[in-house]
Amino acid sequence: MNRKDIAKEFLQLAGMGHVKEAFDNLVSKDFIHHNQYFEGTREALQNAMSDAHLTDPNKSIEVKNIFEENNIIITHSLVHKATMDIAVVHIFKFNADHKITELWDLGQVIEKDSPNKNGLF
Repeated sequence: MNRKDIAKEFLQLAGMGHVKEAFDNLVSKDFIHHNQYFEGTREALQNAMSDAHLTDPNKSIEVKNIFEENNIIITHSLVHKATMDIAVVHIFKFNADHKITELWDLGQVIEKDSPNKNGLF
């Protein structure tokens, strides 16, 4: 599987509640992340994602755009939740073994009455 496919697979698995499988199969043991709301460890993000699925699960995740440069993959996705839709950018860094070793994420709630008719995609 190439890095783009791995990034998409991670988002689908982890984002739809299969967090342990995503981390076990696609994430390196020395993984770190940059989400400001949680400790920067592999375990902290894995637990946070599992908890989020229990309390406010995603209905779907659709990768709209994906970019690659060297060992970096950037995805631009539409996340549907029961209460809102969110545009999310994930930046994945991969190691030589094609495992995710670092992750950044940025999200923006999609306002239904935005004056910008171009949308977020």
